[in-house]
Amino acid sequence: MDNKLILAQAFQTNYETAVSYVKQNNLYEAKTYFQKALEKAIKLTEITFGVERTNFISKAKQVGEHLTLINKKIKEAEDNAAKRPVAGNGANANAKKDAKAPEAEEEARPKPTVEEALAKLNDLTGLAEVKAEVNSLVAELRVQMMRRERGMNDAGTSHHLVFKGNPGTGKTTVARIMADIYYALGVLEKGHLVEVQRNDLVAGYVGQTAIKTQEIINKAMGGVLFVDEAYTLAKEGGNDFGQEAIDTLLKGMEDHRDDLIVIIAGYDEPIQKFINSNAGLQSRFPTAIQFTDYNGDEMFKIFSGMCKKGQYTMSPEVQTLLKNHFDKLYANRGENFGNARDVRNFFEKIKRRQSMRISRLGANISDATLAEILPEDLGI
Repeated sequence: MDNKLILAQAFQTNYETAVSYVKQNNLYEAKTYFQKALEKAIKLTEITFGVERTNFISKAKQVGEHLTLINKKIKEAEDNAAKRPVAGNGANANAKKDAKAPEAEEEARPKPTVEEALAKLNDLTGLAEVKAEVNSLVAELRVQMMRRERGMNDAGTSHHLVFKGNPGTGKTTVARIMADIYYALGVLEKGHLVEVQRNDLVAGYVGQTAIKTQEIINKAMGGVLFVDEAYTLAKEGGNDFGQEAIDTLLKGMEDHRDDLIVIIAGYDEPIQKFINSNAGLQSRFPTAIQFTDYNGDEMFKIFSGMCKKGQYTMSPEVQTLLKNHFDKLYANRGENFGNARDVRNFFEKIKRRQSMRISRLGANISDATLAEILPEDLGI
């Protein structure tokens, strides 16, 4: 039996099973089997052609619509259950428990406090502007919560963000921290981070990009979708399907405004040009956070942290050489300046040089010798 037939049978089985669970009003099981059916449909669109591919694209879209509807119904059920008063061990006490999805229990993780999340942020080297902006956002979110609790009007501020800056400035790390903050404040149900780039969203055939993008949106529901180098979705050219991904993403943000937060990231000018090119993007991403390059002192602190974590030591001479090196690296930085990535790569090269040097000393060496980085290990 060929792979295409196996996939087609698996799609049909999962789809029919999902439909049967819908009839039983078991939405969580239905969601699981619809997701499996969607995976099979996407694979089939990749190995079929012509009318057959069109057929599977249509089926995948249909399954995606089912998932969107089920996610909406699950959210409504959970919200309604949460509003009911809990009294002893009676029916109302069980209602909230029953509304909780089995998969949510499997994915459950300890909910961090806002203070714990902010402590992670403050422990990061540099990023003074980022830290100030995030603290401002947290203050705004807390005040909004207080207003809602007291029955006051809520302006409904958008939580979607733009991270602008060069590579290696901590954008992904801060995105994870923002997911924790939104989770801690109850803005998001799960607070997980799904990180994607263009090739995770854009396919090579008509209709397939919308399916791929919708699958990613479903995966990110209840959490943060982090789209790195988002402006690459808007490549010029008549045969490019990036716009299809943008349109699907904007629709998903509108349909799931209370269940999904999107953070787009990239270099300053391209990401701003990308936002300005689309009115839908402008309205949904009102807040941009600037990530500046690390200076020489900050890069040295990052390097020192790597040494501490790896149990390496540096003499005062080595520290002076490194400080001078990072100062020059920052002063002469160009378009390809990698910030913390450059520091990481430099650290890895030093470790290899140190290992080669130590391997020639034999086995009878002290712990101090094994840990020490010497000037000749630097390669500068």
